Amino acid sequence: MSHTLGIRQAQKQKTRQAFLDAALALLEDQSLSSLGLREVTRAVGVAPTAFYRHFRSTADLGVALVEEALGSLHPMVRTTVSTAGDSEERITRAVELIARHVDAYPAHVRFIARERHGGVQPVREAIRAQLARFAEEVRDELAKDPEAEGWSADDLLMLAHLYVDQMLITASLFLEALDGPEEDRERVRQVATRQMRLISIGRRHWRE
Repeated sequence: MSHTLGIRQAQKQKTRQAFLDAALALLEDQSLSSLGLREVTRAVGVAPTAFYRHFRSTADLGVALVEEALGSLHPMVRTTVSTAGDSEERITRAVELIARHVDAYPAHVRFIARERHGGVQPVREAIRAQLARFAEEVRDELAKDPEAEGWSADDLLMLAHLYVDQMLITASLFLEALDGPEEDRERVRQVATRQMRLISIGRRHWRE
């Protein structure tokens, strides 16, 4: 019996993932608010009623995509602001980590960039909640740095939000340059590095 349940659970998970993959592919050229349920089920090859065994609505599907796109990124985000190395090493590491992530998961980055301010409220809220978690984790990482001595928790969180916003901007720029010449990607690296340096300089002089 338990073996049969295990097979059913695995099949259910496989079908759920098929919905996520199909939706992500369909969302490459449209927003979630324009995505139809039948469009997704047709891409998966199942009847529309099968959708409701996994998701309550396309908004619910979108929230699951947010979790898939951002949920696994927490270790990477903490690494981008790790106190290891000097300021230049940290900036270089952060920019390269973002570039590699965009190369590996362009569809996820595109989805988040589009839906962060999109028309589906539960998805906007899910993205906002994930980004707030990122900022809190970045704040905790920044607090380990000797340079953070004397900073208030509110100021550290403000700085963390600056870093998180900059990571999103950089990811979007790398996404735009994804299919272009290497010169475009190098230009993004240079701009992102200068912007991160500006934040770093402001950080050093903030308490003055």
